[in-house]
Amino acid sequence: MPIAYTRTAIALHWLVAVLILAALLLGLVMTEMPLSPQKLKFYSWHKWLGVTVFLLVVLRLAWRVTHRPPPLPASLPAWQRSAAEATHWLMYALMLAIPLSGWLMSSAKGFQTVYLGVIPIPDLLAKDEALGNLLDIVHQVLAYGLIALLVVHVAAALKHHWVDRDDVLTRMLPWIKPRKDQA
Repeated sequence: MPIAYTRTAIALHWLVAVLILAALLLGLVMTEMPLSPQKLKFYSWHKWLGVTVFLLVVLRLAWRVTHRPPPLPASLPAWQRSAAEATHWLMYALMLAIPLSGWLMSSAKGFQTVYLGVIPIPDLLAKDEALGNLLDIVHQVLAYGLIALLVVHVAAALKHHWVDRDDVLTRMLPWIKPRKDQA
């Protein structure tokens, strides 16, 4: 069993992480802006990021099914293994549900998504203002849920590195050498 993730898994992990952070920051900024051409541009970019994240997460899941991740350290208690697995699968679910809820919201609000300004993505719902507003709330709640899970994910990785002193973090950071007692 490998002790590190594959290069493809690592690349997808960090690419998705950067795109999610960009989408979250853009989402927070654009919703506070007054209506303007810049705000509309930011909404388009936000949608493009969401579509890209969705596609990359599907690819990441396909990769994960065909390339098993490295095992967690044997010293890890069963409850931490269960918590880590549940957190990862919940993050995957949110990384798919958030873009999907945004797509549904845009459809219900009557704003078609045109990926990269070139590829029109069909609306999934007919225009319905009340449903669009409800989906807006769902989209935001899911996004804040993902933010909370990301904080837990990063905190756990840092705890493993600095407190437990195991190789959990180094498996996803190829530029950090595994600890000699863990390699």
